[in-house]
Amino acid sequence: MQVPAPTRRLRLTFAAALLGMVTVSCGSGGSTMHKSPMSRTTAEPGYEAAYNAGWREGKQLFKDGGKGAAIREVVWGGCVRRSLKAEPHDVVEEDRGAWVLGCKQAMGSKTDRHPPTGRVTRREPDPHLLARFQSWAAAHGTKQPAQHASQLVLVHLGEQDYDVELSTAYDDTSPKAEVKRLADTFVTWWDGDDGDNARAWNLIVSARNGKRIIIRSL
Repeated sequence: MQVPAPTRRLRLTFAAALLGMVTVSCGSGGSTMHKSPMSRTTAEPGYEAAYNAGWREGKQLFKDGGKGAAIREVVWGGCVRRSLKAEPHDVVEEDRGAWVLGCKQAMGSKTDRHPPTGRVTRREPDPHLLARFQSWAAAHGTKQPAQHASQLVLVHLGEQDYDVELSTAYDDTSPKAEVKRLADTFVTWWDGDDGDNARAWNLIVSARNGKRIIIRSL
């Protein structure tokens, strides 16, 4: 039997309204199928994620090594050195200083969390320090590798810890011996006396594309 047109339109309108009520009900009940992307939790900032990753690493180190681990990681720069190879790499590199802070603060059974409220890592180019190094290298017979350094950056990882980064013209095809000679020359030149309030831990030599090609302790 054919249903009159007005009746068909009424049924369709009712069905559409009922479907809308079901969709809203599912959404308010916690289903993710109909939840708007705008209602999801906003991703945490990079420095928070890095801090949390460092905190987890520090807690595990303390659990495994106790007070001895705390001395190594805090006093002797273990957290700073670990940060260069810590995982997940992309999270750590968002703010390596925040990772170091979390690692240090976690090195104790009663240590409270004091996460940063902003980015911790601060990069400071120092052309005068680079000029001093290259001048010294030229006077000591190592001008050739030193002249490949194009920029020197102090990578501050907090108020007391920092690394020295040398950007160079090297790439993947550059002789490894020459890169090593540059690193050896810089370490020899660096006197290691950073004063009472700061300490340099690592020399990072980077290729022209920013990739780390050698890391040495300072």
